[in-house]
Amino acid sequence: MYSFLKEGEFVQVTVEEAGRVTGFVSRYGDLDSDKGAFLDQFFKTGKLEGNALTFTTNAVHATTFDFKGVIERGEGQKPGDEAYYVIKGTLTQSVTDATKKSSSKTQAVTFKSFPAEASPTAPTPQ
Repeated sequence: MYSFLKEGEFVQVTVEEAGRVTGFVSRYGDLDSDKGAFLDQFFKTGKLEGNALTFTTNAVHATTFDFKGVIERGEGQKPGDEAYYVIKGTLTQSVTDATKKSSSKTQAVTFKSFPAEASPTAPTPQ
């Protein structure tokens, strides 16, 4: 579990066989129709090659996320500490409005691993 964009939001990354990555983003909605609602966006695709990580989420409320970056050691001193690992890279958020017009915003991000005792529970896939 890693922090996401806002306080209370997180991303779960699970590395499976052959570098396949599954997971989800849990975030607060920011559109007028879902403002403040907690949304879970599962990975559509994900891959880990060495320490290079990429993932794309399924669309939820016409919003998707694409990430390209790396997983590396952070400033945490021992396993289980906050930021023992960090995910750094570029996150692109794409939104399609009611008129089918798409817009995207790209930003540099650093997601810090949660301390072991603070990891939230995973949502149930729907």
